[in-house]
Amino acid sequence: MTDQEKKRIQHEIEHGKKISEEAESVWNWSSPAGQVRADRRARLLVRYGEIRKGEQVLEIGCGTGLFSGKVFDLSGADITAMDISEDLLSQAREKYPQIKFEIGDAMNLNYNDNHFDVVFGSSVLHHLNYQLSCNEIFRVLKKGGRMVFAEPNMINPQILIQKNVPYIKEKLGDSPDESAIIRWSFKKLLLETGFTEVEIIPYDFLHPITPKPLINFVNGIGKVVEKIPVLKEIAGSVIIAATK
Repeated sequence: MTDQEKKRIQHEIEHGKKISEEAESVWNWSSPAGQVRADRRARLLVRYGEIRKGEQVLEIGCGTGLFSGKVFDLSGADITAMDISEDLLSQAREKYPQIKFEIGDAMNLNYNDNHFDVVFGSSVLHHLNYQLSCNEIFRVLKKGGRMVFAEPNMINPQILIQKNVPYIKEKLGDSPDESAIIRWSFKKLLLETGFTEVEIIPYDFLHPITPKPLINFVNGIGKVVEKIPVLKEIAGSVIIAATK
């Protein structure tokens, strides 16, 4: 492991400790619109990951377990969830005792080759070295296994500024090394890693600060825009799905 990756890991541990008392607020999942976004994101993860009851599933970067619980409730899969931050994992274990939570490094997974049916995550890859993490995901997946992630979209104007202006990045609670996904280059990386059936789909125009009375209206308009070429590219998130 390089010194740069060691620093990245230490930054993420420190970041988890810093935000542990208010993580879901920092991540914008606790507002009324944020809760709607989280529910939709979980459904998309299950759908595009084809996550089914009884499958062996790994979640990387589980944080406080928000999506661990949602995906478990939707799918009934046998989920192992891991994160680099013990501060976040302690909350996850209290909330979701039915799920196995473990500490670990997503760029150096402590699991056997060809072990999992699905590897998934929410807003985690953009914290990692893309090549190292994708290599590890590929390694631990069974042949025919699936990866599915929801990540911030770098083409979105707010995210573009937030991830590239250090002052704003710090003020909004980002960790020092995190970035966002450019879907064309990330698709190329996945194909070069060995994945097939790669899909990276922009979605989500519902901002987490949307007032509650406007959520249904904004959400409806957003789902229309998601189908419009060019305009859909500035959506706030992308769903990444691929097969080993």
